Amino acid sequence: MSEPLRIVHLLFPDLTALDLAGPAQVFSHLPGVEQSFAWHRIESIPTDAGFAVLPTTTFTEASPADVVFVPGGEGAFALLEDEVALDFLRRQAVGATLVTSVCTGSFVLAGAGLLTGRRATTHWAWFDLLPLLGVVPVRERVVRDGTVITGAGVTSGIDFALTVTAQLAGVDVARGRQLTLEYAPQPPFDAGGPDRPDADPRQVAAARVAMAARWGPAVTRAAQRLRLP
Repeated sequence: MSEPLRIVHLLFPDLTALDLAGPAQVFSHLPGVEQSFAWHRIESIPTDAGFAVLPTTTFTEASPADVVFVPGGEGAFALLEDEVALDFLRRQAVGATLVTSVCTGSFVLAGAGLLTGRRATTHWAWFDLLPLLGVVPVRERVVRDGTVITGAGVTSGIDFALTVTAQLAGVDVARGRQLTLEYAPQPPFDAGGPDRPDADPRQVAAARVAMAARWGPAVTRAAQRLRLP
C-alpha cells in the first residue's frame, strides 16, 4: 500500500473562507490524500465570510506534512506575532515536499523565515509589503520557487491548487479535477485585478494605502524579529 499524501492546512481566526475552501476542494480527490486542519486547539474558528470552521488537529498532534498550506485573510497578520504557530510552520516545512500559501498566507510563511530571498506573491492590496520580509515579489497568479508555491488573492487559490495537483499527481489528474469542478471562469466584469480595465483606480489606490497603514507596522515588527534590514 502506498503512503498517504498528507496536506496540513494552518487555520487561524479571520481567515478568508475561499482561500481555504478552494484549495481544499481541489485537493480532496488527490490519490491517497489525507487533509488535516491545524490550530492551537480544537475549537470553532471564525472566517471572514460569517461562518466558522473546525480544526481536525492541533499543532502538537498534527502529522508531518508532505504539503504545508497557509490560507490568507487579515487574520494572517496576527500570526506574525504568534511564535507557536510560526514554529509549527518551521517544523512542518523541514520534511515537506512543498511549502505553500494563498493570498496573505505568504506573509505567515515569510514571518517564519521560509520565504527569505524567495520569489512569491500575495493579494494585490498587500503586495508592496512583501519586500519588507525579504521576499522577492512577483505579480503573477501562481509563483513557483523551488519547493515553495504561492498564489495571489483569494480566487487564485483554485489555480494554485491545480498547479500543486499537477506537480504532485500529474497534469492528467489536474485536468480531471478542473473538469469535475467545472472551473471555467467567465466573470461578468473585467475588474479582477488592479490592472484590469474595469477596475476602479481610486479603489485600488485607497485599498493599498489603507492596508499599508493597518498592517505595515506588524510586517515591520516581523522583519525586525527576522533581523532583516
